[in-house]
Amino acid sequence: MDLGSLLRVWLPLALGLCALYFVFVYGPGPHEAVRWVGLTLCLVGLNGVILARYTLGRSFSITAKAVALVTTGIYSRIRNPIYVSSVIFILGLMVMMRRPVLALVLVIIVPMQIIRARREARVLEAKFGDAYREYRERTWF
Repeated sequence: MDLGSLLRVWLPLALGLCALYFVFVYGPGPHEAVRWVGLTLCLVGLNGVILARYTLGRSFSITAKAVALVTTGIYSRIRNPIYVSSVIFILGLMVMMRRPVLALVLVIIVPMQIIRARREARVLEAKFGDAYREYRERTWF
C-alpha cells in the first residue's frame, strides 16, 4: 500500500469511524433502534464517500477539473457519489444525535452541492463531449 492510498482512503476511514464511535457512545439519548438506524446511515454515507474517493484516485480535485472521465465502480451508477454519500452521512448524524437542527445544514449543503455538480458537469462535458453526455444519460445525479 502506497502513502497516497493511506492518506486518501484509510486515514479518512479511521478518523470517520473514531468520530462515529464517540458520537454514538457519548452522544445524547439512549441507544434505541432509531440510534442504530442513524449509525447505519452514517456508515453507509462514510463508506460511500471513501469508496468514491478511492475510485477517483488521482482524478480527485477540490476544484472542477477534467482529469479523467471515471465511469467505473460507484461512478457507473451515480455521477456524484461523494455529494450523495455526504447527504446520507448528515442524515444519519441528524437521526443518531436526535438533532433536527442539522436539517439546516442540509438546506445549505444540498443546493451548494447541486451548483458544484452542475459546474463539474459543464467542465466534463466541455472536455469529454459525447462520452460525458452518454455517461450522464445512463447515471443518476
